[in-house]
Amino acid sequence: MKSFHCTCGNALYFESSQCLRCGLEVGYDPMQDLMRPLDAHLKRCANGARHGVCNWLLPAASSAAFCRSCRLTRTIPDLGTEQNRRHWGLMEAAKRRLIHTLHALRIPLPSLAEDPQNGLAFDIVSTTLDPRVTMGHLGGVITVSLEEADDTWRQINRQQLGEASRTLLGHFRHESGHYLWDRFLSRLEWMNPARFAFREVFGNESFSYSDALQRYYRQGPPADWQQRFITPYAAAHPWEDWAETWAHYLQIVDGLETGGQFGIRSGAVSPAPLPDSCTLPTALASSTQREDSAFHDLLQRWLSLVTVMNEVSRSFGAPLLYPYIISPPAVRKLRLAHHFAGVWGSRAGTSGSEFIDS
Repeated sequence: MKSFHCTCGNALYFESSQCLRCGLEVGYDPMQDLMRPLDAHLKRCANGARHGVCNWLLPAASSAAFCRSCRLTRTIPDLGTEQNRRHWGLMEAAKRRLIHTLHALRIPLPSLAEDPQNGLAFDIVSTTLDPRVTMGHLGGVITVSLEEADDTWRQINRQQLGEASRTLLGHFRHESGHYLWDRFLSRLEWMNPARFAFREVFGNESFSYSDALQRYYRQGPPADWQQRFITPYAAAHPWEDWAETWAHYLQIVDGLETGGQFGIRSGAVSPAPLPDSCTLPTALASSTQREDSAFHDLLQRWLSLVTVMNEVSRSFGAPLLYPYIISPPAVRKLRLAHHFAGVWGSRAGTSGSEFIDS
């Protein structure tokens, strides 16, 4: 995430709605990618004005009541309790960070109502009130359990599932991977180079997904999962491997931007020889040494940054902030995710028009 400042010079953050030094009311303008003072030319998203859960802005003359992020939410929880309103606000804040990163990658996000074939919608529902609801993605709809916004609930699930980390933003990133798979990859012919490359790196995804998940929850991941996957859950099925890899890639993109914007420098890293895992599969012959080297540099910067992050975490006596090991097979998967992000962004040809509110 980039850094923001008020007109008085005070630091602002992506979620800021008021400057704590001068009291100026502010909000995030997604069209300009800036924090701006609230003036006669701008208005708050209705979810911010009514419930205080959104700080995004729209043109004052816009006929839309909700910002582009909130318009993607199709279902919200019952707001009759303060706890539900607070948890919903945390959900929306995590979702806005996801959308900001995807927009930075130039991947447009039409709503499902606007584009039934390619669009996206979010259902934020209580699985306690309706146990039939399952978190996940289906047909352009990402469903997330409201209870995941409860820290205790989430940490209990993390421990039960043996996860190194479990966050709201991680959920949204993961499910966006499933959405983008369906939108960009699932419709390709089997021998399309991109589809062929996916299978070469992630494996053949055609075997039963439901059987694979049942087997995973019954038996757990293979003993050597860390040598081949970024997380244990990635070992369940190639679709989950992709979603976990994509979520990790978005974490890298966002984390490097944040580190750079706030001046975190971990020192020079001696460049290592370019490993085979930093190159694309042979099916994608368009890969160039320059592109591979750019990814190699990105990965080196990330590993250097997270080393600093982990040392800072240790200095507080806290668990590792980044408890992951990126094996060569996982690097190769991240390289393919990096390639797809570039292709999808360039093909979209977006100039930010998907954030223009009419």
